[in-house]
Amino acid sequence: MRGSEQSSRDFSFGASFERWRGPAIALLDLDAFFASVEQLDHPEWRGKPVIVGGSPEMRGVVSTASYEARPYGVHSAMPAAEARRLCPRGIFTQGRFDRYRELSGEVMDIIGQETPRLEQVSIDEAFFDVTPGCYSAENPVDICERIQARVARLGVTCSIGLSTSKTVAKIASEIDKPRGLTVVYPGTEAAFLAPLPLRALSGIGAATERKLAALGIRTLGDLAMQSPQEMRERFGVMGPRMVDRARGVDHSPVRERAVAREVKSVSNERTFAQDLTDRDEIRAAIRHVSGVVGRRLRKKGLKGREVTLKIRFDFEHGRTIQRALPSPADDEAEFAPVALELLDEIWHEGMPVRLIGVGISRFNEEDAPRQASLFDEDASPSKGVEAASPNPRAKANLGRVRDAVRERFGEDALAFGHDLRFKHRTSDTQPMHRDIE
Repeated sequence: MRGSEQSSRDFSFGASFERWRGPAIALLDLDAFFASVEQLDHPEWRGKPVIVGGSPEMRGVVSTASYEARPYGVHSAMPAAEARRLCPRGIFTQGRFDRYRELSGEVMDIIGQETPRLEQVSIDEAFFDVTPGCYSAENPVDICERIQARVARLGVTCSIGLSTSKTVAKIASEIDKPRGLTVVYPGTEAAFLAPLPLRALSGIGAATERKLAALGIRTLGDLAMQSPQEMRERFGVMGPRMVDRARGVDHSPVRERAVAREVKSVSNERTFAQDLTDRDEIRAAIRHVSGVVGRRLRKKGLKGREVTLKIRFDFEHGRTIQRALPSPADDEAEFAPVALELLDEIWHEGMPVRLIGVGISRFNEEDAPRQASLFDEDASPSKGVEAASPNPRAKANLGRVRDAVRERFGEDALAFGHDLRFKHRTSDTQPMHRDIE
């Protein structure tokens, strides 16, 4: 919807029904959110290309580009240096995430006043359920229009997709941006999806797209016509689910705000202002990133059974490797050594390292028999430094003591040498730490 004088129905797919039949699920996506907030708070930047992220000089990465910057070819996840080359007059700013969270919270409150069935999936996106008869007798389209107008009064805009499922709502939200309201009415889902490319469906990446194309499947309509059983034989359990979603069949519920979702992984990564090539420096960087992950695990009360090491050699090339841990861990003293062992499997002397990431996953699994380790006291050929290390309970206590000191006196109150080593050597792009749900 571009302007209050236009109706969302001008952009809807299918006929307008007086009464909505069945579930009504919407996806709200804040338009170029970070850049829009910067333009809101800096009136002199309005109408100009604003690029939020790290600086070109420090090997930063673009987080968000305003719509004025996009015609130049600037987009999120692009190296800031490339963005500067494409848009030399762009306004670069590192961003203020406290401010973004504040405004995001106001948007979520607006949605929450319309329905308690709200599932925030990121700082700038949320699903919400406005099925008639649950909390309101209003037409869901009218509710979405009201939410969109109220968000605009905050000084930012949003695009909304409305349909009968999360899958279709998400795709619809991308159709008409910015300030769009795309409605896919009950019964028109399959026709809406049919002409769209495979990548429009979340979960289909480049590799899956290539496999599907080799089978002559190039659109969601092609995918919808496939046999679920044959797709299972080729793609496993995801095969039939892809077919269902391409047909517009998705029964995933919108989780209410108060319902916590299960975290599947906790990770952190750092981009370095200059490539690391020295083994000792790379190992120190892995310990540094592992320490951040350990603290976040302990704060969430999570212990995981698998560690992942991610390395990027340049912006386009990298490797990721995983290994099971001997027992569930939330302390970097336990999982960082495993990450260090993985290093030699994906890196060799002299290779430049641009980014390092460490993640922990496989939470809440049933306890399995503990595997023997080279560092088990009984298995160690000599009782040297490793055998004399504190037991796991003592390690966990030490980790919590470190956390408490930093919480009370600040991050710099207690730091290891490998933390201080990288204090001023990472990119000024905001550190990436993710909880995958």
